[in-house]
Amino acid sequence: MTVAARRTFLKGIGAAGVLGALAGCGVPAAYVDASDRAAKDLSGRDKRLTFANWPLYIDTDDEDKTRRPSLDAFERRTGIDVRYTEEINDNDEFFGKISPSLMNHQETGRDLIVISDWMCARFVRLGWVQEMDRSRQPNVAEHLDPILRTPHFDEGRMFSVPWQSGITGIAYNKRRLGREIRHVSDLWADDLKGRVTLLSGLDEAFALLMQGDGVDIRKWTGDDFHRMCDHLEKRVSGHHVRRFTGNDYIKDLAAGDVLACQAYSGDVIQLQADDPDIAFVVPEEGAELWAESLMIPNLARHKRNAERLIDHYYDPEVAASLAAWVNYVCPVPAARDVLASSKDRDLAALAEDPLVFPDDTMRERLAIARDITSDERTEFARRWNSIVGL
Repeated sequence: MTVAARRTFLKGIGAAGVLGALAGCGVPAAYVDASDRAAKDLSGRDKRLTFANWPLYIDTDDEDKTRRPSLDAFERRTGIDVRYTEEINDNDEFFGKISPSLMNHQETGRDLIVISDWMCARFVRLGWVQEMDRSRQPNVAEHLDPILRTPHFDEGRMFSVPWQSGITGIAYNKRRLGREIRHVSDLWADDLKGRVTLLSGLDEAFALLMQGDGVDIRKWTGDDFHRMCDHLEKRVSGHHVRRFTGNDYIKDLAAGDVLACQAYSGDVIQLQADDPDIAFVVPEEGAELWAESLMIPNLARHKRNAERLIDHYYDPEVAASLAAWVNYVCPVPAARDVLASSKDRDLAALAEDPLVFPDDTMRERLAIARDITSDERTEFARRWNSIVGL
């Protein structure tokens, strides 16, 4: 399962339309006040919780795919039974599934969910998730990567904790292209006309393209967005961009139909296993660091149990096991030392992979983009979709 297969590609206004309908006078009509978000916590006497995640996003046993070693270890240690479901296939789709309960102050039936940070931003703005008690999460407090601690939508990460992280950058075939790519502008070289693809999702694509224009994506403006779109329209009308893609860019790159493309770091790790000529670059102008994060929905009945599970995955030993299986950017830097000390050669090598543990040079060029607000989304999605052809 690839990174791209787990991330939403905007096919229209989608959930933005729902949020637009909720917004009034700048305050969402469905906003839930902090005093109304908690239900009676049954964790003390009811040793269970329900955890909703994306498919193939947790370690499994090689001999028995129904066993999840890191989760099994938590259950043995705590006595808490975890009902684990792989029900999240698309951010907007999942939003549509649970939003009726949340906006009507009803339980969702889930104690813990994992969604992309741009969608997390909507949940935080709507007041649909509960603040975590960090005193119950010493591992999170100690080991969460500093670069992930202060996203625009959740300063201090009190409502969300990264499950896994990744980078949106540029992938290319070094052998077929015959030269290096170092800048976003390198995508527009004459010899790449018709051999470049970009991501079709607004939330997935816009930040890197803005960085190519020299924009600080932590504080971009509407003018920055429209200027980026103006530049992109020229590339599209000139047939420089072959097409806009979902996760199928992987197939195009592997087959040689494209020579360079906007890509996710986790996908490239998988591609490199079959073709070492595939390279991933964080452009010198920078690249977007994103996360898919754990959140506790309003009225969850097992909040303390959920907080314990989150903290379990921030134990460096556990984080290392998960990182070794999923190959994303690990949000627990201390897991690197765990892997580096492994007697297994492949695990030790993973500790040196900058796409799992970015080195200092790469980290200096990574930034978390300011999220698109509900007021901006309808206008921006309409313009983006007109360019992409959605």
